[in-house]
Amino acid sequence: MPRLAGRLTAELIVRCPQQLNAVKDYELDLRGNKIAAIENMGSTENQFDSIDLSDNEIVKLEGFCHLKRLRVLLLNNNRIARIGEDVGGCLPSLETLVLTNNRLTNLADIDNLATLPELKHLSLLDNIIVKKPNYRLYVIHKLPNLKVLDFSRIKPKERAASVRVFGESVAPTAATSEPAPKKAKTFEPGEEMEAEKPAEEAPKKATGPTPEQLTAIKIAIANATTLEEVARLEKALKSGQMPDDKMDEG
Repeated sequence: MPRLAGRLTAELIVRCPQQLNAVKDYELDLRGNKIAAIENMGSTENQFDSIDLSDNEIVKLEGFCHLKRLRVLLLNNNRIARIGEDVGGCLPSLETLVLTNNRLTNLADIDNLATLPELKHLSLLDNIIVKKPNYRLYVIHKLPNLKVLDFSRIKPKERAASVRVFGESVAPTAATSEPAPKKAKTFEPGEEMEAEKPAEEAPKKATGPTPEQLTAIKIAIANATTLEEVARLEKALKSGQMPDDKMDEG
């Protein structure tokens, strides 16, 4: 299908591919349309679990309407330098955000991501911000519900270090009461946190890919450059045997 270029119009949204992706999410594919601003998202009618806006020219993460269903947002290879204040209110269910290869420069540039109550997976690779001192600890401090940063699982010792450097954080308020107990577990160092780790890891050996690994495969498929790589990743998804590369959980 030929791509339309320029504004993110209702017509473009309707004409772009809409399909079930490799992890069975209903996805809208808006890649590579030279889109400069996010707009007219009401035309999606809140139908999508995942929206791919990679390889465009977006400069600011804003312009969403209320999309309660959206859980995965891919924005790699854009020009994003700012994040809007209302992002959390518009995307209350967003769990995975990929901002690889954008233009976020300062630590404070990600502060508004703290309004996303369900954010668990975040990639900021290939932004200038990752070179800042204490970058990883700062993101962990600002986003206490985050589980995976830059495809590496956040470890208890990193959470403890973020508290020492920046103090304790307050998790954003979600639609449910679940985040509150999660925050209590996040910042309690010592034996209780270490005891939780085997409980998370044990099912991985017995049952195959975890939700975090499925997310990693989905993102890897979206960024695959060859048919062979896509076939390998989809085979891993079906078999439950994880590829050795690009799936590091720390």
